[in-house]
Amino acid sequence: MTASVVVTGLGVAAPNGLGTGDFWAATLTGKNGIGRITRFDPSSYPATLAGEVPGFVAEDLLPSRLLPQTDRMTRIALVATDWALADAGVNPKELAEFDMGVVTASSSGGFEFGQGELEKLWSKGGQYVSAYQSFAWFYAVNSGQISIRNGMKGPSGVVVSDQAGGLDAVAQARRQIRKGTALIVSGSIDASICPWGWVAQLASGRLSTSEEPSRAFLPFDADACGHVPGEGGAILILESGESARARGARVYGEVSGYGATFDPVPGSGREPGLRKAVELALADADVEPGDVDVVFADAAAVPELDRVEAEAITALFGPHGVPVTAPKTMTGRLYSGAGSLDLAAALLSINSGRIPPTVNVELAAEYPLDLVGPRPRSAAVRTALVLARGHGGFNSAVVVRAAG
Repeated sequence: MTASVVVTGLGVAAPNGLGTGDFWAATLTGKNGIGRITRFDPSSYPATLAGEVPGFVAEDLLPSRLLPQTDRMTRIALVATDWALADAGVNPKELAEFDMGVVTASSSGGFEFGQGELEKLWSKGGQYVSAYQSFAWFYAVNSGQISIRNGMKGPSGVVVSDQAGGLDAVAQARRQIRKGTALIVSGSIDASICPWGWVAQLASGRLSTSEEPSRAFLPFDADACGHVPGEGGAILILESGESARARGARVYGEVSGYGATFDPVPGSGREPGLRKAVELALADADVEPGDVDVVFADAAAVPELDRVEAEAITALFGPHGVPVTAPKTMTGRLYSGAGSLDLAAALLSINSGRIPPTVNVELAAEYPLDLVGPRPRSAAVRTALVLARGHGGFNSAVVVRAAG
């Protein structure tokens, strides 16, 4: 089946805005959500900056019974799902429970919860470890908790492909809707800003050690020195276009194309897989490169990876051939939450006629890109391409188009 699959609801939690409206307003004004870590003392670590979600108080937004059994990422995901369902005008109690599913992505699971329980194990003994540790750390816990809270018993799952995960989850959700499921909650929220999670992220060797928020995350810049991690992401409500129209839902746009590849083994001499992923997504959407109005870049801020991405974009669209933007320079890389947040931004761009800016970056001469600068660009956006790459060689691309 190739029935259209559309997005009817968004729930956003980002370092520069809590809630879709706040996030979009902050993004268009170039508000930087990157700063010195406050969730723990980072002074003994080589990297001290992150994008932290501001103003999130779980006690004000969730039932108290959920707090002892959930990690920060799950709490944010549950609230973002509430917002997305409300935005879509969906009351899960009014739908058949097996006609609703949940497919999210995760990069690391509930690291902060796990750290707390390990500290109890080491300092007090096993009898002090919470039984909730058995699932609160798990990659699939967001999908599970969202499905339980909303009575969703249809096809569900989790995708683990690092930064590419948010796009891969939405693609899997699209598959399930084409198989007949009425509604899928998808996207991702990630949050691993705790000492244990921080050490794991440092092991990648890709974190920026700059202590200046405006100069720490600079993709496609001559001073690029690695990325700044962040927390948050976006939850999206996906439905078939037919059912959305039948109930009179507001539609943000259609998920019309998807492609995914793996990079070859280092040293093999074979080309990276990003360009092929884009070609697959464009073919799946039945669009030509000239139909694409904007590219939301993966924006690794690692010179070698920036070069690979710039070469892929230039090969397909030509030098300076399409506007390219990287709003994640305001949030940091949110791991699995990054792709879904970029999808939300792409859909908001389609509906507002404004391409979000790329802040702080001075485009290096070696990259022949039409990089959107520090201010938003007005444009008639009908088709957007979102790119994401995960550590270990994952490449994913999604095409979203205006509805109708």
